Amino acid sequence: MIPITAAKIEHIAGVWLFGLTASFWIVHGLRVAYGALRLPWLKDFAPAGDEECPRISLIFAARDEEEKLPTTLATLAALDYPNLEIISADDRSQDSTGVILEEFARNHQQCRVVHVKELPPGWLGKSHALQKAYEASTGEWLLFTDADVRFAPDVLRRAASLVKERAVDHLTLFGDVEMHGFWETTLLTFFGMAFHLATDPYRVGNPHSRAYVGVGAFQTVKRAAYEAAGTHQRLAMEVVDDMKLGKIVKQAGFRSCVGVAQDAVAVRWHAGVGNIVRGVTKNFFASAGYNLAFVVLSVAGLLLTNVAPFIAVFLAHGWTRIFAAIAVAIAMAFHVGVNITVRVSPLYALTHPIGALLFCYMLLRSTVVTLWHGGVTWRGTFYPLEDLRRGVV
Repeated sequence: MIPITAAKIEHIAGVWLFGLTASFWIVHGLRVAYGALRLPWLKDFAPAGDEECPRISLIFAARDEEEKLPTTLATLAALDYPNLEIISADDRSQDSTGVILEEFARNHQQCRVVHVKELPPGWLGKSHALQKAYEASTGEWLLFTDADVRFAPDVLRRAASLVKERAVDHLTLFGDVEMHGFWETTLLTFFGMAFHLATDPYRVGNPHSRAYVGVGAFQTVKRAAYEAAGTHQRLAMEVVDDMKLGKIVKQAGFRSCVGVAQDAVAVRWHAGVGNIVRGVTKNFFASAGYNLAFVVLSVAGLLLTNVAPFIAVFLAHGWTRIFAAIAVAIAMAFHVGVNITVRVSPLYALTHPIGALLFCYMLLRSTVVTLWHGGVTWRGTFYPLEDLRRGVV
């Protein structure tokens, strides 16, 4: 009988572990990557003619956005769309946001401003502001966006063509996130790839799939579908309201679609890695449903599938190394595809494990900070964790 040594057990465990990792990338990674290649690109849809343009209400909430608003409003003023109204909600701003919005409304008759002075109990500020803006709107379609997003002039006409051709009730678009420097690019390109793996955007269009996506920069939804899904009243205490808007519309039985806009929809999310990390503090634990066990499993999975194979390629032997190499090859190919889409150097795929480590740190930091403080502070208001947990959709 051949004795089983500790080294033999370690070798078998390594083969099984990295075999599972390679299987994840082969089965799930390649399927999601293939789906990503089949997403519709906005630039491939001709701008709709005037007679094909339904009335759209473009809605956004702004709180203390005086620095970013002028650039955003300039792109809104340049939108080429014949049947558009712009409803902005000034959400209890302490700076000149309200003044800037009112001045814009005076100069553009299609724009109206809703001023929110108080936040009622049971609401997050952003969700409440969007709800009030919706109540003041008249469009057949609603376009929810953010106060720092920049649009190409023809984006709405092309979106109108896309939703008509695909016969959907809800469309959300992946746009450009402006990146500067090595660390921002490393983190944000990995974030984009991880988002695809977690959400599988192509399957959103399958009504039998549970997949859903909502991108805060651009979500347009039929008014009837939005109302049937429950409006932002369903999302009153939901921190990741943009994603969950896609969820409630899909659950209500309406058809969703995810498209790629590239620079037709652009945003400078946060300046610098430090600001990105701090900016997602409220979001990442919320995305995990405030479930600590899920966070632990997510971090373990991220390390196993995105960091460990890169180490094992150099340190392991035999089948362990082969399986690790398969995982690395597919992960890097997927990362290259993301980089090409966002128009950065494909060489940033080499930073894949660094991006994964930063991502894990952000998830753990968000969890620890939220638990330590017993909630989150967002737009100047503190929301207790027990209230946020009850509000998860």
